[in-house]
Amino acid sequence: MKGLQRVLDFYVQSSIHVALAVLSLVLITQFEFNLNLQSSLLGYVFFGTITAYNFVKYAAIAGLHHRRLTDSLKSIQIFSLGCFVFLLYFAFQQSFQVLAVSTVFGILTLFYAIPLVKKRNLRNFSGLKIFIVAIVWAGVTMVVPVIASEETFNQNIGISTLQRIIIVIALTIPFEIRDLPFDKKTLGTLPQRLGVFATKTLGSVLLGISFLIEYFKEEMFLPYAISLMVICILIAVSILFSEKKQSPYYASFWVESIPILWYLLLLLIALIFS
Repeated sequence: MKGLQRVLDFYVQSSIHVALAVLSLVLITQFEFNLNLQSSLLGYVFFGTITAYNFVKYAAIAGLHHRRLTDSLKSIQIFSLGCFVFLLYFAFQQSFQVLAVSTVFGILTLFYAIPLVKKRNLRNFSGLKIFIVAIVWAGVTMVVPVIASEETFNQNIGISTLQRIIIVIALTIPFEIRDLPFDKKTLGTLPQRLGVFATKTLGSVLLGISFLIEYFKEEMFLPYAISLMVICILIAVSILFSEKKQSPYYASFWVESIPILWYLLLLLIALIFS
């Protein structure tokens, strides 16, 4: 059991799980709009997510404790270096447009961890944290695939992008509730500003809006609409049961599994309707 526990911990802590969640959102975008995506883009997004997330999570720790790193952190560093090499390999296969747009989101991620002005990174600007995460996730999983497939942006893609931003904001709420006892008050997170109950209510309202705006699309893709409804309900339930004291895997594993489940559900519903 301890061996399985170590494998699970490494899987979560090395950001493999979150990378699969991001990749699942890319695949949802591909499926909804029937995009022609190359496997190299999927590799680019997957290894880019691992590299970026591990940099944000561990750069400061490694800098402070480089002489006495734990074995697990050393393993994650080595793993991240390998992922960075794969990222470069797949990056050379992308178009200039994809690299340019993804670099913008990469810079946002970079300054999320590195001080930008007055020794403050973007994460430390009051109220920005959740919106930066949502914009980067939506950009990588919606905007980048559309550009990579050389599709034209239209009303449906715009609405799906807005839905993606809202959904990522909602998915982030359990993490903000979990981190409430540890976050500095200057961060101005939603639970700090509104309180836990009001934040949960806001999350549910946002999810309702995300589903309702599906009806403004010029042409509705029924399997996507049904899967969106189910996932919005599931996220709302996950927010409802979020507490300041929660299982270490509640947010970082179960909540982050929701995008993966969404993609599998979309495939299943599409198969039923085919």
